[in-house]
Amino acid sequence: MIEIISQKISPEMLIVLCENSFKTMVKFVVDIKQNRIAVGGDLHADGESLLLKTGSDQDNLWGANLYPYKKGENRLEYTSLINIRPRQENNSMQIENPELQATVKSLAETLLLGANEDLA
Repeated sequence: MIEIISQKISPEMLIVLCENSFKTMVKFVVDIKQNRIAVGGDLHADGESLLLKTGSDQDNLWGANLYPYKKGENRLEYTSLINIRPRQENNSMQIENPELQATVKSLAETLLLGANEDLA
């Protein structure tokens, strides 16, 4: 199950998305220009594909993982195979640009789970 969201989801929906994939973690792909997220599924590539089919541009899509039961900086992981883009100066699975990481974090906290929110 993959959902494209552009408005904040409920904690209950986030729990469902986690339960449908990795139980304690959910993969997501952020469109940094359209301010929307494809959340859920087994692969970042699945969310990426869905966003591309609905009008996103490849250069604006970045993958990450959310561990909603963890706290603080341990909650987000900026790692995905779709992030390997030498032409955009990102040579690893990790989002290397700190400004881009901040954008992904901001969208995740706005649409998925705020820094001061807990699921437990």
